[in-house]
Amino acid sequence: MNRFKGSIRSATAATTSSSAASGIWTQTEQMQGKQAGAWPVAGSFLAEYLVVAGGGGGGGWQGGGGGAGGYRTASSFTVGLSIAYTVTVGAGGAGGTYTGSGDNSGTSASASVFSSITSTGGGGGGSFGATTASYGQGKAGGSGGGGGNSANPSAGGAGTSGQGNNGGAGASGSFDSGGGGGANAVGGTGGSGTGGTGGAGTASSITGTSVTYAGGGGGTGNVTPGSGGAGGGGAGGRGSAAVAGTANTGGGGGGDRDRSGAAGGSGVVIIKIPDTYTATFSGGVTQTPTTVTGYKIYKVTATSTTSETVTFT
Repeated sequence: MNRFKGSIRSATAATTSSSAASGIWTQTEQMQGKQAGAWPVAGSFLAEYLVVAGGGGGGGWQGGGGGAGGYRTASSFTVGLSIAYTVTVGAGGAGGTYTGSGDNSGTSASASVFSSITSTGGGGGGSFGATTASYGQGKAGGSGGGGGNSANPSAGGAGTSGQGNNGGAGASGSFDSGGGGGANAVGGTGGSGTGGTGGAGTASSITGTSVTYAGGGGGTGNVTPGSGGAGGGGAGGRGSAAVAGTANTGGGGGGDRDRSGAAGGSGVVIIKIPDTYTATFSGGVTQTPTTVTGYKIYKVTATSTTSETVTFT
């Protein structure tokens, strides 16, 4: 079967012509390839990407864990030559500032972008919601933030379909808050003196090594805080301060009880292309190039504006 580097031309057997020379595709073969979505247009090739948004900040004052940044990946994404594509790495959300009154919930994070692909920032964790119920609700995001403590159970925020999961609920009157959702699992529910654990993230081998991204932050607990989810999620605080999400994983920050919550980790954009092509970035992009057999890999860890670009040649 004829192949392009990085893709199979057609998923079905082509009807070949005995009169066609070797390496020449008949009209039927071309149509089959186009219908299978594996026929490159002129001046284009197939790339692989991983786009993870920033993680949400954990709530302060009986706070829930921050939700992980949205996680999106694909292995056959068509890009054109000499076209400037937007690339943005989303910042993590700030942890909720402890004031002992009002809304101390965490801030939701910023989106990460590559071309037409946008991953939604993780939702901030809720805080104490006895006086105003909305303060206790985890915020929606790529993955939702965990709910804070309240006179009534505080719901976790909703995750975005195809990118993450919901945050866990906070307990009613027990100072146990929910964990933020992760790319691979919902956040844990707070209760019985323990904060909810952050939802687990998802592993990717786009760089040639398996790395887990987009874990949710743990919620605070009356006795024991929740642990952060695998993939950069920060642990909740109780005796010790809450832990921030790990940079460039999109992990959510941990929630805390009588302190401010921890910040979420920044996101990341990773682009993998055949080694016959090269990526050139605008001046505000921080990226590290590596290679594996047959491919170039570009790991983008920061962008100074939302107008930065990458162009392929």
